[in-house]
Amino acid sequence: MFSKQHRLQISGEMYFAVFILASALSVLSLPEDLIESRRRVVHVLEDETGAVIVQTAPGKVVTHRGGSITLPCRFHHEPENTDPARIRIKWTKVTDALQFEDVFVALGKQQRVFGSYRGRVFLERAGPGDASVIIQNVTLEDYGRYECEVTNDMEDDTGFVNLDLEGVVFPYYPREGRYKLNYHQAEDTCKHQDAILASHSQLHKAWLEGLDWCNAGWLEDGSVQYPISHPRDQCGRKDTPAGVRNYGYRHKEDERYDAFCFTSKLNGKLYFLKRFKKVNYAEAVKACIRDGSAVAKVGQLYAAWKFQLLDRCEAGWLEDGSIRYPIVNPRSRCGGSQPGVRHLGFPDKKFKLYGVYCFRQYKDDTAGSKLTKPLEESVLKWKSSNSIPMNATNAI
Repeated sequence: MFSKQHRLQISGEMYFAVFILASALSVLSLPEDLIESRRRVVHVLEDETGAVIVQTAPGKVVTHRGGSITLPCRFHHEPENTDPARIRIKWTKVTDALQFEDVFVALGKQQRVFGSYRGRVFLERAGPGDASVIIQNVTLEDYGRYECEVTNDMEDDTGFVNLDLEGVVFPYYPREGRYKLNYHQAEDTCKHQDAILASHSQLHKAWLEGLDWCNAGWLEDGSVQYPISHPRDQCGRKDTPAGVRNYGYRHKEDERYDAFCFTSKLNGKLYFLKRFKKVNYAEAVKACIRDGSAVAKVGQLYAAWKFQLLDRCEAGWLEDGSIRYPIVNPRSRCGGSQPGVRHLGFPDKKFKLYGVYCFRQYKDDTAGSKLTKPLEESVLKWKSSNSIPMNATNAI
């Protein structure tokens, strides 16, 4: 029996073969969304010994936060009369560092779901040989590579599915300034802003879409990189080609950089709170709470700009104490010729006056206006204490 690390490098030439059908894309989203399923070609060949060799077209399945997705996996066994009760199906999430997180296991009719996947992962059961699973209410942390392993007695084989999310990458640095975050701080900072550390593929896609940022930031695999669309002397020399510059893997505790965060669609409403006068930070927090919301996080503003096409030429407070505003349709009086989220820095919280962006989360995946439990707690706490393409200069 091979180790998991070894199985990542071997082919599927065994008596028992599993193949991934990168098809049957099943996405459930908000009622007005309708995403067409996509299918990929799968070739099944047979060698001279009669053993089945499986070849799959490379690809991935794509959904968004809050949606549902099928991770497709099918198997075929020789001989065909194998007892289904003796077949074991196991799904595992695999990180770039070859760490394994148990997701789901089934042996006959017995099933078990692990960790944060409990209550969200189910076998699809589309017919004989189907080992596909459905993940409901997809989270940002679900993004990544999954292993489908099917075992019968002493024989097994594996296949892989990459789960991608529709989303947006944004660079981030805290009030303390540039290059202040080690890896773990960057990871926590992104989570606090309703995001996760971006992967290299997510950053590369953002670069292809025009992201240009001259400061290096942490990625989820522990590497430090930055995207350059317009080479210039202050960003690695003007005569170097455009691309994603890579500092390699850095010391996670001792070295400090910015962060590249990734977020996806919102389960809620982000809006600019209309008021007769501008407010300081503390007043902004109270104003959102009175309106049944909370001050929006940076990741939430980027998601609203990307997916809700929020376009507002008014600067407002965000939860981290920064002042930003989203522009979809650039105009000269709104900060430049490129779309993006404009960033005006971290002003004095007591004396600087601006508007405010609020966020109200939907409860139980509905578009109702009821408060979620975290927001209810924030209201009670306040009451008790008070009896597209992004431009480098505008993206953050």
